[in-house]
Amino acid sequence: MEQANHILTAVVRKARHGDGAAQAWLYEQFSTAMFNTCIRMTGNRSDAEDLLQEAFIQAFKNLHQLKEEVQFGGWLKRIVVNACIQHSKKSFYWSEWDEQWHDVAEDTQVAWWKTVDLQMVHKAIKNLPDGCRQVFTLFVLEDFSHKQIAENLGISESTSKSQYHRAKQLLRERITQEMQTHG
Repeated sequence: MEQANHILTAVVRKARHGDGAAQAWLYEQFSTAMFNTCIRMTGNRSDAEDLLQEAFIQAFKNLHQLKEEVQFGGWLKRIVVNACIQHSKKSFYWSEWDEQWHDVAEDTQVAWWKTVDLQMVHKAIKNLPDGCRQVFTLFVLEDFSHKQIAENLGISESTSKSQYHRAKQLLRERITQEMQTHG
C-alpha cells in the first residue's frame, strides 16, 4: 500500500502541473467509483456522465488546492458529491411528507436492505423518486447527517428525515414484491 501511495502522490503532482497523461491515469483509476456515486445520486446515466465530467474538470482545475496528494480520492469524491447536490438543487422538487413521518424512530432491527442481493437493492435505489433517492444515498451511503443533508440541499431537517423514511418504505415494498415475484 505504501508504494501505491507513492505512485498516487507522484501522479497527482504531475497532474497538478498539467500533465495530460497523469490526468488520464487519475481519471482511469477513479472514474468508475465516482460514476457509481453520480448514478446513485442522480438516478440516470446521462446526468451521471455529465456530472462526472464536470467534477473531473473542476478537480483538475483546482488541483493546486489539494494539500496532500495521497488524499486525492476523498477530495475528488467530495467534489463529485457536491456536484450532485448542486444538480439536485436545480432539478428536484422537494416536498414534505405527512407529519406522521417527521419524528419516526429509526428501526431497531438490522437494516433489512443489508440482507438482500446487492443488485436488487441497487436497482430499487435507482428507481426511487428523486428526492427520496438523493436523501437515502447521502444518509446511508455517503454518511451525511440529516442536518448536513438539509443544509446542503436547502431543505428542512424534517423533510430530509421524511424523505429518508419514505425511501426505506418504498425500498422495502419494492424489494419484497420483487422477491415474492421472482424468488
